[in-house]
Amino acid sequence: MHKLSKFIFFKILKWQLKGDFPDVDKCVVIVAPHTSWVDFFLGLVVRKVINEEVNFIGKESLFKPPFGWYFRWMGGAPIDRSGNQNKVAAIAKIFKERDKFRLALAPEGTRKKVSQWKTGFYYIAKTAKVPIVMVAFDFGKKQVKVSEPRYPTEDMEADLKTYREFYKGVVGKIPEYT
Repeated sequence: MHKLSKFIFFKILKWQLKGDFPDVDKCVVIVAPHTSWVDFFLGLVVRKVINEEVNFIGKESLFKPPFGWYFRWMGGAPIDRSGNQNKVAAIAKIFKERDKFRLALAPEGTRKKVSQWKTGFYYIAKTAKVPIVMVAFDFGKKQVKVSEPRYPTEDMEADLKTYREFYKGVVGKIPEYT
């Protein structure tokens, strides 16, 4: 699948990969802009191009029969989203329990245009004591850009400003949602 994915990504789709996925076993991967369902499938191809497992979380019901095995095989981890559960702590616990876990999240929290990112990814990384890796899906330049890992500091506003700067000029699949 690695060679086939590289062929599809580089030769057929004619995309570029800027930066190397860091050699870290645990991190929060923020992928933006998230403007279309196509982003998920591009992410699956990129995951095979870099030949690294990147995980996701989903509601517990997705991981029950008949399809639960598939979502686990794809790198998913179930999370209880009911009631007043502390989701940050629950996700940080997954990091603690696993030797390798690279959680991909869309900081916008939706595919629509937002004026401000959700900050859950930041608190997850901080609580789990793992770095944040930024990944940009730039449909304007047909490139996927990957950052070096960055640990959250005590200055969330400065960190978020740095993260947003990484995505400056990046165009999503649906440009008006970028």
